[in-house]
Amino acid sequence: MLQAAIILIDLLFISLLTFGLYFPRHRRRDLVVAYLIVNVGVLAVAQVLASSTVGVGLGLGLFGVLSIIRLRSSEIEQHEVAYYFAALAMGLLAGLSAEPTVLTVVLMALIVAVVFFGDHPRLFRSYRQQTVVLNAALPDESELIAHLEGLLGARVHGVHVRSLDLVNDTTVVDVRYQVGTPHTLAPARRDGVTGAPVLQAASR
Repeated sequence: MLQAAIILIDLLFISLLTFGLYFPRHRRRDLVVAYLIVNVGVLAVAQVLASSTVGVGLGLGLFGVLSIIRLRSSEIEQHEVAYYFAALAMGLLAGLSAEPTVLTVVLMALIVAVVFFGDHPRLFRSYRQQTVVLNAALPDESELIAHLEGLLGARVHGVHVRSLDLVNDTTVVDVRYQVGTPHTLAPARRDGVTGAPVLQAASR
């Protein structure tokens, strides 16, 4: 009877995490199925391990291997990885608990609360990250930032050049920026003859 209670509590929290938080915010159906299956699967196996002579450490090691395989099987975003491990952690908490204790319930509620606030749409809503392919080779970082700020109309906080092709005149850069804020450099303008970017710092 007590095991049934902890199972129901786990199902309540995973439903809240999946249907109350993740899907309304991100609308990805395939991961809804993954979160539910991971949570219930981990719960079931942990229940068996907790009531058998098999070491719990061995079971946790197997969960780690399975999670790595799953995460490497398809490309998912970092916030989706967070939901993934939240579902796994709640399954472990419920599965390794012989009965519903206050600590177990509080920890599961804490996981859901942290995901709620950490993934809230209003938290750092003006910050963006994306990979940009430029039709110009820009080896100088200050010129690159100036060009990106003019192109995006935003303040660039960080850049990471993934590829710089001086032959084909392209730059692939991972950029982190903030929209809706004045940037410090003037927008990049292009030469009327060659089309190359002409970059100048704006007056402060």
